[in-house]
Amino acid sequence: MTDLEVLEQELLKPTDALINDIAKIDGDIILLGVGGKMGPSMAKLARRAITQAGIDKKIIGISRFSEAGTREELEADGIETISADLLNEKDLAALPDAPNIIYLAGTKFGTTGKEPFTWAMNSYLPGRVAERYKDSRIVAFSTGNVYPFTPIGSGGLSEDHVPAPVGEYGQSCLGRERIFQYFSERYQIPTLIYRLNYAIDLRYGVLLEIAKSVNEGRAIDLTTGSVNVIWQGDANEIAIRSLLHCEVPANILNVTGPETLSVKWVAEQFGLLMNKEPLFVNDPQPNALLSNASKAHKLFGYPRVTVRDMIEMTVAWLQGGGKMINKPTHFQERKGQF
Repeated sequence: MTDLEVLEQELLKPTDALINDIAKIDGDIILLGVGGKMGPSMAKLARRAITQAGIDKKIIGISRFSEAGTREELEADGIETISADLLNEKDLAALPDAPNIIYLAGTKFGTTGKEPFTWAMNSYLPGRVAERYKDSRIVAFSTGNVYPFTPIGSGGLSEDHVPAPVGEYGQSCLGRERIFQYFSERYQIPTLIYRLNYAIDLRYGVLLEIAKSVNEGRAIDLTTGSVNVIWQGDANEIAIRSLLHCEVPANILNVTGPETLSVKWVAEQFGLLMNKEPLFVNDPQPNALLSNASKAHKLFGYPRVTVRDMIEMTVAWLQGGGKMINKPTHFQERKGQF
């Protein structure tokens, strides 16, 4: 294997805590929307944890599988796959039962101009899924975009803060949460709302976007001058372990790193490692989209991969010619237009 492949395999190893917890989760696990950015690595992590725990449990990934090679890649790792359009009632009804559902389906990018589809995916579909899996426990992915912007020095907003999303994407995601909350109480479905921002992977994410700008000599807009990030592997592990923390009424959990990171500082660290001088435009605004994830850190511990680790790995991946996914986060967006 190349150095980059070795690095990635090392990062896919489950922790002892995950191995212990997955043994406590009774029954198979279905990942709805497994074909997105986080789904494949989450499914592989769960499969590895099951193997190392020495237990018999299926991981079933369900998606349209519109991206070539994803389905074959998952099956090669021992993950069962089913191709289905979740908005198609026949497809949804034909899915297998399972006591554990991780709901990853949703849409964000390209939502401006496609608002009806955005609301169908993010707010209507959750109700159909909750009806279909009313006898399961559900971890439902959401986003920090349900919060308003908050002052940089606030430490981020915690789960008890009243949502006030900016723009239709965030509004539709709050709709998703409300629908899952409604059905959680109606059918006594143990549920956890998983509010994530922003997951970092070697192939995409806020840090890679900043690193590429530094490397290519493109100016970095500092208007949104601060951000939260978490390593995707840590976020995946929290999602799987969250199946043990589903409740009625629905539990709500912010998932991100403990730091409020300065975008300027991050760019300067990349500049030092790559021997490049970062270029900046605009002055930072006094607020940003920031979450306080201290509740998750109390439940699961601090993220295993540090910010310094992420920065150094991102440089190694970029300079080593690692594969990238062209799905920008738009973390600088301040009007909710994605």
